[in-house]
Amino acid sequence: MYLPRSLISQLYLQLLRSHHPLSPPVLILVALEPDALCACRILTTLLKRDYIAHKIQPIAGYGDLARAGQELVRPMRTTDGGSGGVVVCLGVGGLVDLSEILCLTNEQDESDEMGGVEVWVLDARRPWNLVNIFGGYSEHLRDREYAAEMDLAAMRRGRGVDKGCINRSYKRGSGGIIVFDDGDIEEDLSRERDAYYALEAMPEVDDDSDDGSSSESEDDANSLEGGSKKRKSWSGREMEDSDDEDDERPRQRRRSNSSSPITSSPSNRRRAIGHDSSNESRTPTPEPSFVSPPTSRQPSARTLRRRLLRMKSKHESILQAYYSTGTAYSEPISSLMYSLASELGREDNDLLWLAIVGSSSMEISGRTMTGVGISSSSESGGSAGWGGSRGERIRQIMRDEVHRLNPPEGIESFRDVPGSNTDVIPTTGRSPADTSIRISPEPRFLLVRHWSLYESMLHSPYLASRLHVWTENGRKRLHKLLAKMGISLTQCHQNYNHMDMELKRVLRSRLLKYAPMYGLEGLVPPVASGHSSNREGWGFVRSWGWKACLSATDVAVILGSILEVGPSAASSWESGAASSRQLESTTKSETDSANLHPRFWSAYDALSPTGSDSPTSLVESLPLAQHLHRAILRTGTSLLSKNQIRHLRAFRIAVVKDGPDVKLFTNPGALTKLALWVAEAIQVQERDRSESKMGKKKILGTPLVLAGLDEDRGVYVVVGTGGGGGVVDFAAIAKKNEERRAKKEATDKKKKEREERRRKRAAERARRSEGEHDEDGDEDEETEDSEEDSSSDDDESEDEKSLYGNKRLVRNRFGIAFQEVVQETSARVRIDSFEHSVVEVQKEDLSGFLEALSFRSVVG
Repeated sequence: MYLPRSLISQLYLQLLRSHHPLSPPVLILVALEPDALCACRILTTLLKRDYIAHKIQPIAGYGDLARAGQELVRPMRTTDGGSGGVVVCLGVGGLVDLSEILCLTNEQDESDEMGGVEVWVLDARRPWNLVNIFGGYSEHLRDREYAAEMDLAAMRRGRGVDKGCINRSYKRGSGGIIVFDDGDIEEDLSRERDAYYALEAMPEVDDDSDDGSSSESEDDANSLEGGSKKRKSWSGREMEDSDDEDDERPRQRRRSNSSSPITSSPSNRRRAIGHDSSNESRTPTPEPSFVSPPTSRQPSARTLRRRLLRMKSKHESILQAYYSTGTAYSEPISSLMYSLASELGREDNDLLWLAIVGSSSMEISGRTMTGVGISSSSESGGSAGWGGSRGERIRQIMRDEVHRLNPPEGIESFRDVPGSNTDVIPTTGRSPADTSIRISPEPRFLLVRHWSLYESMLHSPYLASRLHVWTENGRKRLHKLLAKMGISLTQCHQNYNHMDMELKRVLRSRLLKYAPMYGLEGLVPPVASGHSSNREGWGFVRSWGWKACLSATDVAVILGSILEVGPSAASSWESGAASSRQLESTTKSETDSANLHPRFWSAYDALSPTGSDSPTSLVESLPLAQHLHRAILRTGTSLLSKNQIRHLRAFRIAVVKDGPDVKLFTNPGALTKLALWVAEAIQVQERDRSESKMGKKKILGTPLVLAGLDEDRGVYVVVGTGGGGGVVDFAAIAKKNEERRAKKEATDKKKKEREERRRKRAAERARRSEGEHDEDGDEDEETEDSEEDSSSDDDESEDEKSLYGNKRLVRNRFGIAFQEVVQETSARVRIDSFEHSVVEVQKEDLSGFLEALSFRSVVG
């Protein structure tokens, strides 16, 4: 089932009304990701305000999810002695059948009763598992005799569910899987919904059975005509009696009496049956035709079965096309959770800040609407953008919320500090008690408030890839840029807070003037003034008095570092006095899967509310984030400068198996960030070469596979990133829509012509119904029509594939390719991450795995 966005608060309000002190606590399963972490903070804040008990369980992968289902969810079922309850999945389980992995149903029990456990699913990953959103029911009315008499769809509508969609009459408490829709299901999955329910309503049919006049084919046709235990009936008992009598008559008479269509009136059918019964004892004689109006004869069992198989294949191809497009990301779940708080009237600065940080983390981790990969939406300035125009609309809503919840103060209350000038990057609050959120013209530097300007620019993935800082000439270009702006190396190597005040005031204007000379048009957001709606691409900053001032991207970077590397090594890296052996042992302990949960709680505590020392943990973890990004720059520079990146048939491949930072990149998150850094550098290199040879031309880049060696476990962690195109080319979509519309008009014209030919043939058969004619000839004509319909369906299928391809452009298909390689080879591969483009391969099997992978399609 799925909950429409317009009813997002309905389930929570029902939970609030039904909750009492003896109610079981709400179980929250949270992925180890900044976006899911922020969503968890928003949800727990709401639950605490309403005095609803809850329990948080971090989930690192599918193994953890299965254990949580066995140990935590299954005992909640009323059929296992529990009292039911609510399980909230934040960033977990959207791609799999949760009723199975969470042990919601018993294998021995044929019913779909879920024991009063209701699962709420919020996940930004796509594609959805369609069983969760169009199934996921917990039916009490599963009595077979009753279900055979009553339409199952009517039963579900009576529960407040219509084709999987929950309406206002729905009452929670009976259990089931409920997916929170951010708009994708209602807007984009109408064809998949129709195909899903069409397959559900079809009778069982064996694809491999013989097409001849076997009893199995007859049974399939009879099941199609007579219906099944929970599917629609195509005809009544009288039609079945007519068929039985027809079997005992000569073929000629059977054709004549069967010319009345299935949709004819009951009186006509009774008249035909009575006429046949009265003639059974006589010698067969020619009978007058009573067909009016002329219609085609009833299809044979073989024809009905062929039609059924054709319809089944068509619907299955629609679902398969949906699943085979590759992975993508939709709206951040922290943003969706803030929408819930807003519907409840609970929004405030704390919850808004969590939503902003969660959305910013999507950009940092490369999670775009085309899957994990680099985004190309940043060329015009501002943030990288994870969702094209839709992502920008959500960011605009957040800017409006900042403007609403943080009204500007009078000019007389402004202190003479950075931030009073809108062109200056704010570095402190306006007063000791200032905890407001502000919109700031953030340049695309990394941790600029907490690093020197030079280090911040050097470690910026955007700037590093375009200046080629891994080369000596690239470093010189960076120095020339700083010299043109009038900033000495002495000033730019100081901490940004200690730089000359006048240089900080003119930094933005000079970047706007000189950055385009070096191909850095998107380094800073465009000039804007007035209302927040005019500040597209601007970032968000929050102050904690004079204690700290952090941007949303700063917090997202720090949270990611805590989750990917671990907080215990932060003090060692801050002091810089730890030996390499100490660092190695510390990293080894942190990469152990048993220590992933402490990382979650460290990051969770770092997002504590404003009232306590909330920025303290974040500020203390800054050296950890700086160390990780220094390692990314060192390792990426080594891979590029030593030409360690090979170009295979479908993608590029690089392996990190030695060096001082190899231990850091055994974590999938850290390895993904390194892969994104390298992929963006390769993309810019290809673009520069193309421009130098053939003029300006857009290059999407080649997909990249990066493997990191974990020597202690004897495995390679492998991640596959897409080749770019992080935003939708809406102009191309419009053009394709026009082509699709013209193609559809041509298809409709062909269909009309076929229908006309069918009507003519039906009239001809009616005129010949008194005489002898070949039944196989009729079947050949039907087969010809069927083939034409099939070709039309193929055209529609290709059209739909084209729609998927343009709507999602070059989606990341590494997850599908990895699974295909595992099924067809003997490589030992472990797929446990919720991000399916991340796998673990045994050390000895890596070469064979990559060889087989090179023949796969990795972008869709």
